[in-house]
Amino acid sequence: MGLGMKRLFHGAFILAVAGLISKILSAGYRVPFQNIVGDKGFYIYQQVYPFLGIAASLALYGIPAAVSRLVSEQYPKQLPSLRSFYMPLGTFLFVLAALTSAFLYTAAPYIAEIMGDAALKVPLQAASFIFLAVPFTAIVRGVYQGKQNMTPTAVSQVAEQLIRVGLILVVTFLLVRGGSDLYAIGAKAALASLAGACCGIVVLCFFMKHEPIISSVKHSLAWVHVIKTIFVYGFFICLNYMLLLLLQFADAFTLVSGLLEHGYSLEEARKWKGIYDRGQPLVQLGIVVGSSLALAFVPSITKKQLLDERTSVIALLHSGWKLSFLLSIAAAAGLISLFPLVNRLLFKEDLGTYTLQVFMLTIFVCSLTLTTASMLETLGKWKHTAAVIAGGLLIKWILNEWLVPMWGIMGASIATVMTVTCILAANMYLLHRYIPDMKLFKLPWRSLLTGLVIMVVAVCMLYAATVELFHVKTRFLLLVYVMFAVITGAILYAITLIKTKAFSESELKALPFSRYLLRLEGRTRK
Repeated sequence: MGLGMKRLFHGAFILAVAGLISKILSAGYRVPFQNIVGDKGFYIYQQVYPFLGIAASLALYGIPAAVSRLVSEQYPKQLPSLRSFYMPLGTFLFVLAALTSAFLYTAAPYIAEIMGDAALKVPLQAASFIFLAVPFTAIVRGVYQGKQNMTPTAVSQVAEQLIRVGLILVVTFLLVRGGSDLYAIGAKAALASLAGACCGIVVLCFFMKHEPIISSVKHSLAWVHVIKTIFVYGFFICLNYMLLLLLQFADAFTLVSGLLEHGYSLEEARKWKGIYDRGQPLVQLGIVVGSSLALAFVPSITKKQLLDERTSVIALLHSGWKLSFLLSIAAAAGLISLFPLVNRLLFKEDLGTYTLQVFMLTIFVCSLTLTTASMLETLGKWKHTAAVIAGGLLIKWILNEWLVPMWGIMGASIATVMTVTCILAANMYLLHRYIPDMKLFKLPWRSLLTGLVIMVVAVCMLYAATVELFHVKTRFLLLVYVMFAVITGAILYAITLIKTKAFSESELKALPFSRYLLRLEGRTRK
């Protein structure tokens, strides 16, 4: 493997680790945040969160990917110059960001009305400023990535997330103690995201000082191509990272109005939207469990590799699919089984348990969706996956309009599961179309069913003991029981899969702690 290829894989690994840390932080802080502000306060923040998330996705994925492509194409052996690259591109992106920010700020009252809650105007206006931080971070990250240096992106991403999460929790806690209005607290939480983005800018400036990325060599660019790359390639890449975000975007615009039609008052609709949103961080964490390790099996594939090494490439893709299937279905089944306890542990009460149990099915379906989308992207079909996700947004919107007035938040949960299932079905069709000899349904079904039954029975027995035998009520004891049940269920499931030979020897060798896993199965490393 050449030095350039090694650096590329090393950079991809750094980005993957930073992304994993950021996802855990992004999901994890929302539990204590909900505990501080309650369901209504959580609802307010979740209404503006999609806009914050879109800005973050543009700054982290979409625009940097487009800039990286431009740099690798136009500056293969030199650095971009200030006058011919950074200033024109920065001006163009800043004007776009300023227009987007101004539009969102001006339209905030109308957006709040569409959402069904006019009081959301101030939090939405606060969220509009986040777009102003996008151009600088996106360009600098993109240039470093174009030069195969992923460290600045990774470090700035984690630093930004740490500052954002820390500020949101500290500021929210102080404001709640001071008796501030919940809508004002939502606005301050949105501004904390801007502070996090500014921290990311500071980190990138530090890297620029020590690893300059500006040259004085002039190089004229075809600006039609530049703008097309930013809009088309950047947009489609960004869309591929925004599946969960777009589902939340649809919920933000349709759920409260649907709940009002269902018969709730505005105050009740706000509360039940907040209860429904409890599922978001848990689904996000479940997807991290269900897809992150599996994606390590999905290599960067070229068409030439698919032709020259077809058998080995398909084997790798299938291993990624299988691992995602086995992990995500276990994560979903375990969380559904334990959810009455988890709801009380994390959110102090068990309201909305049945609805959120249905919502947890999203972990399984969405993990498989992200895995198949990643496979299609490695094959160069990123336009196809983006189009499927855009179609999914439309399906979710329509299903919410139909199901929420009938069934309340249960309708929203069903709509989410149905939408992601449709997206998964489309991705599977595309995979079958482009790799017809990849057998997606060739899975270790006997091992899977045996492992699931053993895990669910064990978890349910522990749940029954917790509720009926020991009458556990304090959150500390609930934490002990839930952690014990999760660890016990995971160990039993893993041992069952390994003992029943659900994995091939090559797959076990690719997993962490492979030597012990091979010994547990009864194989010895050759």
